Amino acid sequence: ELTAGLLGGVESLVVAVGDTVIDTVPGSVERGAIDVFGTADKPILIVSIVMVALALGAVVGRAAARRFAVGAAGVVAFAAAGVAAALRDARTSVVPAVLVGVLGAAVGCWLLRRLLRRASAPVATGSTGGLDRRGFLRLAGATVVGASLAAVGGRLLAGRERVAAIRAAIRLPLPGRPAAAAPAGADLGIAGVTPLYVPNRDFYRIDTALTVPQVDPQDWRLRVGGLVDRPFELTFDELLAMPHIEADVTLSCVSNEVGGGLVGNARWQGVPLHVLLERAGVRPGGTQIMTRSVDGFTAGFPTAVAFDQREAMVAVAMNGEPLPARHGFPARLVVPGLYGYVSATKWLAALDLVDLEQDGYWIPRGWSKNGPVKTQSRIDVPGRRTVRAGRQPVAGVAWAPTRGIDRVEVQVDGGPWQQARLAAAIGPNCWRQWVYDWDATPGEHVITVRATDGAGAVQPPERTDVAPDGATGHHTVDVRVDA
Repeated sequence: ELTAGLLGGVESLVVAVGDTVIDTVPGSVERGAIDVFGTADKPILIVSIVMVALALGAVVGRAAARRFAVGAAGVVAFAAAGVAAALRDARTSVVPAVLVGVLGAAVGCWLLRRLLRRASAPVATGSTGGLDRRGFLRLAGATVVGASLAAVGGRLLAGRERVAAIRAAIRLPLPGRPAAAAPAGADLGIAGVTPLYVPNRDFYRIDTALTVPQVDPQDWRLRVGGLVDRPFELTFDELLAMPHIEADVTLSCVSNEVGGGLVGNARWQGVPLHVLLERAGVRPGGTQIMTRSVDGFTAGFPTAVAFDQREAMVAVAMNGEPLPARHGFPARLVVPGLYGYVSATKWLAALDLVDLEQDGYWIPRGWSKNGPVKTQSRIDVPGRRTVRAGRQPVAGVAWAPTRGIDRVEVQVDGGPWQQARLAAAIGPNCWRQWVYDWDATPGEHVITVRATDGAGAVQPPERTDVAPDGATGHHTVDVRVDA
């Protein structure tokens, strides 16, 4: 951690090992981790790596107490595993990895020798071999404290404060095509319903980055290449200087369960994707845009998507401010109508035009090659499952990016479908709030919602899993009404 922080721009061996785990485990294991832990999967992985390291350290220590060479070999092997992880990680330099490996092995072997000198000392004479139990505990404790301080110092030096200061100083250009102000009635103002624009701090985050990349925009470049006539690179300043657009776009994760929270709407600002591709000149064989992030993640989608008027963009701003680091600063992709696993690349580094035979990160792990967002609706209110009898609002959000929402209906206790009132529409890429005024009677009730999109497709009732291409089904809640 400390060497990574001192060097800047690289990640620690803990992250390298974690990235190796993420890249090598089967897709079913990754899906299971997301299902069980949700957005806490990454912190849990880091804690697990530390705990496994401590457990292996205990095993090595027990082995070394019997034979020093075995313990020393274990320490060296452990360091070598970290170096091997660094060799395959895009954000970890091999030089500090080797340095850390050598230093860790040296400290470990030194502590082992001190311990074994005490363990082999003649008990009858009272000799301690130069280190009694209390002395050894002091030495071990000092080592643990020193290592902990080094780790904390490395985190503080990792560039987060510097990148945050740079981000705060950025002045966004006025978009050449600003989004229109939200019409009156686009937000129904009902307590408990997700707001029209989800605040950046509350917007969901799902990606493969174990730690949030801290990218200095002065060092960042966006490369456009592959099957193009005129490959080029852009600096961040050059990207800011290009004509921008604004668009209200709802993004959804393919792992979002029916009624889940891995969906959000924001106002995005950036450069239209088709402008960059037109500058590069796409060759006939470039039928897929393969995107790559600074940490090596890849995602691909058909090139035609960039030219079909859906306002796909390389975004630099979110809800009126530069992208937060956790949402892709300095630049990311926003592609309406596609799940994030095939399109929403954060910390964008490259756009390569390739053929459709190539696959992004998630496709070999069991997810569908194509990822169109399915028509969905969700009940936010009543948030509490117990309400008072009388007129009660049943309300929530519905989304079908690129198609829009035409109708939302509510069903109580399996009765007839009743049409809900929709908020004013902003555009086909933005979700809509809805509300149904329910005359709640005492007892237990089941409330169900379904949506119809702008193409006339009704949300299907059959429940399916999120894999391989997104969940389907009606969101249902159980409500108890007290007199």
